[in-house]
Amino acid sequence: MIWLLLILGLLALLVAAPYVIEALKPRMDERARRSAPGKFADLSRGRTHYRWLGATRGPVAVCVHGLTTPSFVWNGLTPGLGALGFRVLIYDLYGRGYSDRPSGPQDSAFFVTQLEELLEDQGIDGDITLLGYSMGGSVATAFAALFPERLRQLVLIAPAGLGHDLGPLAERVSQGGSLGRWAMQAFFARSFREGTEAERDLPISVEGIVDLQQGELRYRGFVPAVIASINGMVSEDLREEHRDISQSRVPVLAIWGREDTIIPLSSMGDLAQLNRAARQEVIEGAGHGLTYTHSDEVIHAMRDLMRD
Repeated sequence: MIWLLLILGLLALLVAAPYVIEALKPRMDERARRSAPGKFADLSRGRTHYRWLGATRGPVAVCVHGLTTPSFVWNGLTPGLGALGFRVLIYDLYGRGYSDRPSGPQDSAFFVTQLEELLEDQGIDGDITLLGYSMGGSVATAFAALFPERLRQLVLIAPAGLGHDLGPLAERVSQGGSLGRWAMQAFFARSFREGTEAERDLPISVEGIVDLQQGELRYRGFVPAVIASINGMVSEDLREEHRDISQSRVPVLAIWGREDTIIPLSSMGDLAQLNRAARQEVIEGAGHGLTYTHSDEVIHAMRDLMRD
């Protein structure tokens, strides 16, 4: 009987350990934000960190980052966007970077509302170029389908919403259930460190991006936000939204990495069927991190769009 109790106690500790470790992490609070660049907007679900970069005047480009890497993922692209004449607004999605970590589902409604409120807070009511990278491509797609009249054009960089492969851990989470969530809470940090470390020796336009990415793991709420987004935004099929965008005639440019193992190149064919007017570019040799590994090529693809 004693051995059974000991085994049950050990199992309970094993189950609780990932959540205890998460609870002991520091909060993203005012102390943590002392070194934050940019400013903050108080929105309905919490504080949102944002920065204005690029040109001081000109058309507005709004950039939406992906699942795990906050707004600094755009640091290698913003100089090029500024050179194209854009005033560039980048921001941290809830659960990432310097923004708050509200609980609850993180689906398209959650992220579109954050973007809509931030634009209202900044006095931006339309004629924007909206860029979305990875999961941010899903957010941008959902926003464009709802508010096509507010967009000048839509740029999708390795966008989610038409298929993805985030690996076995994320696949387990997307299937639902407490076991998948526990496994993600327990093992995501190690998997994330290994994945980012593999890019450390690549030529990268964002200084120190690997350390910045891994630094996200320090703060409470980041891993739960990733889990909630996999269950929500990342798992949404956006084919209908792409059809709606096609009918609205919003100009679309999609940029893909030839070697991307997370967003398969087959999504390019799916988008072509859903929106025949969409322009598409493939960057040779680029994986999923093309915003910071192939920044010049991404800007070149956009420069061609601007000429039309």
